[in-house]
Formats: sequence, C-alpha cells, structure tokens
Amino acid sequence: MIPRYARSEMTEIWSDLNKYKIWLEIELASAEACAEIGMIPKEAARILREKSADLTFNVERIHAIEAEIKHDVIAFLTHVSEEINCPETRFLHQGMTSSDVLDTALSLQLTQATDILLSDMKRLLAALKKRAEEHKHTPMIGRSHGIHAEPISFGFKLAGHYAEFKRCEKRLQAAREEIAICAISGAVGTFANIPPVVQDNVSKALGLRSETHSTQIIPRDRHAMFFCTLGVIASVIERLATEIRHMQRTEVLEAEEYFSEKQKGSSAMPHKRNPVLTENLTGLARLIRGSVTPALENVALWHERDISHSAVERGIAPDATIHLNFALNRLTDVIENLVIYPENMLKNLNRLGGLHHSQQILLALTQKGLSRDAAYRAVQTAAMKIWREGGNFLDELQANATITEKLSPEELTALFNPNAAFIHLDEIFKRCFEE
Repeated sequence: MIPRYARSEMTEIWSDLNKYKIWLEIELASAEACAEIGMIPKEAARILREKSADLTFNVERIHAIEAEIKHDVIAFLTHVSEEINCPETRFLHQGMTSSDVLDTALSLQLTQATDILLSDMKRLLAALKKRAEEHKHTPMIGRSHGIHAEPISFGFKLAGHYAEFKRCEKRLQAAREEIAICAISGAVGTFANIPPVVQDNVSKALGLRSETHSTQIIPRDRHAMFFCTLGVIASVIERLATEIRHMQRTEVLEAEEYFSEKQKGSSAMPHKRNPVLTENLTGLARLIRGSVTPALENVALWHERDISHSAVERGIAPDATIHLNFALNRLTDVIENLVIYPENMLKNLNRLGGLHHSQQILLALTQKGLSRDAAYRAVQTAAMKIWREGGNFLDELQANATITEKLSPEELTALFNPNAAFIHLDEIFKRCFEE
C-alpha cells in the first residue's frame, strides 16, 4: 500500500508486527483452553503466558526462517520457541493446523479494521446531518436524466445521502458480525486432535464467535460478504463524490470543494479550481470494488481447503480496508468544508422561467375536469415554447385558452408557489435523522 492513501491507524493493523502479536495470542489462548480440559499441564500454559509477556518479535528473523523452510506459521513458532526458550513451547499449536491461526488472525484483523471504519462512518454521518440541517430550506433545482425537474432543497439532497450511508453503517455492522469468526478445528476441520470446546473457549477469549463448520478453513462465503459490503460502501461514496463534481462544473457552480489560499489547480492555467478530492474518491471507489470479484471467486476452493485464496486476501484485505478508511475520511473533510452557493442554486432554479411548476399546472387542470391527455398537451405546448425561446412560463400559460378556461389568473399564480416543494421536509428529515 502506497503511503499517499494510507492512514497510520489502519496500516498498523496490517503490519507484520501486529499480525505476529495476534498469532501469539491465538496460540496462548488455545494452550490455556487445552490446559482447562487436561490436554496439556496447566502449569505449562501459565509459563507460556508469563514468558510471552516480554517477548519482542524480530520480524526479520521470522522472515529469514521462512525463507529457508518455506512455511510462515512454522517460522513464527520457531522464532517464538527461540525467544521463550523453555521446554513448555512443545505444548504450543497442540492439535492445530496453520489455517486455525491464519484464518482466526485474519478475522481479528478484519474486525479491528471494521471498528475503525465504523468510527469513520459515524463522523461522516455527523457531517452530512449538520450540513443537511444547515441547508434544509436552501432551494435548488432537482434533476432527472441531468435535466431540470422540480425544486428540492440542498438539505433534502444531503439527507438522502445521509440515509444511504446510514444503511451502509448497518451493512458494515452486519459484515463485522459475519467475519468475527474463530476456527480452531485442526486438519480438515474434524476436531480429531483438538475438541470443539477449545475452539469455543478461544472464541470467547478473543471476542469472536465460534465457527459452526470450518472444514480446514473458515468458509470464504463470509469473506465474500464482507468485501461485497465494502464494495457497496465504495459505490455510495462515489455517488456523492460524482454529485459534488457535477455541482462544481463551471456551468453549474452550486457547490465546490474548499480551495485553500495557496492551493493551485493547474500547472498551466492559473484560474483552475478542480474537484480533485472527489475525483480521487471516484478512483478509490474503483479500487475498493476491485476486491469484490476476487473475494467471490475465493469461495469455490478445492475440497476441504486449498491456498488459492491466500495470495488474494494478502492483497485485498489491507488494500480495501486502507483505501476505504482513507476515502471515508476524505469525503468527511469534503462535506465539512464544502463551499455552497445558494445564490447560484436559485439562479439555476429560475433559469427556465418557471417550467419546474409544470406538474402543478397539469394536476390542477385534471382537478378542474380536463382529461389528463388534454391537460398534458396544453401544458407541454406552453412549456416547449419557453424551452425553445425563453420567457416566462406563467405568461405563456395565461395566453393559452385551454388553460385559462379552467384556471383563473389568480389560481395560476398561486400554483407558482416557491415553497410547495418543502411542505413535507419536516417529515422527511424526521424519517432520515430520527430513525
């Protein structure tokens, strides 16, 4: 992982040092669980725990042993035996297989990473809620297909993104539960040399849940679910980032990323203020989603296990969580510092001479007895003239006999109520923020 998109708290989780600390804790917890049922002497488990308290891992030494013997867990155990230097080390790894250590450790690393991501999500949600409430009644045009539709408020737009991220928070919590799994079941998962109670007790000690059926590995449908969740969150990030990029376009300029005093937007054009942060978020979203297909393909392993998933997970687990950690924090900073231009929102809202009121006219005409088709044709005829030639929509409507036969000038004017779109804002905000 390149440092540019990495935050130290998250990268530390994926360091070799943290990994070896977790491996050691799994081995010690397993030894203590074995001691409880008489598989090994209780005194041996006590000595292993005591002597491990001051153990300092020499990562380079472990790598050197692995380079010679070509096995990471054995290299680790060899190093631990060298450092502890007591006969009781023979009781480590009793009845276990390498995947018991590797998979349970990966579960712990992913849960540690998810706890950080959940914290990031809370900060983003708080920023979205604050800005949504700040601009609850800031009017702007709503768009469908990129074309002016009907009015909304900028707060309404942000409230929608808040609701989306709130769903993502729930998905992430579910993904954490899905992946917080311990497997200490031995070769091919039959518990032949280590009873299920050891797995149950190690699970409790590590704050994980005990796997129901692990073959020799934790089944990879769990991991597929986890990375699919990260992919969904990445897409939700990209949707908001893309919205901000659109709003920053020169022709729109309803909002833009904060541009600091000494910041430069282009090496060639001094006037440029580019949406580089949200463009970066779009790219990061692609990288995070890139973990989804490999995670899904990891599900179909041979028989009770193979290691075709191993190289994949060594890459996607740190990369996806580190990228998402960075993206969530970057997006939060963008929202907190977003520069908003209500006057441009209002200008864009009014640039088509009031066409955004067309549905109100259509509905009023049907209420007055005109067929929907006739009402639609009358309103569309007036609207298309304004679309092509410009002008004032209300004036054009008042010049249309089909319309004025049904609606008086006062009734038409009343239908151009700028606050009509906001009558249910309180209910919408209540549903979003008081869930």
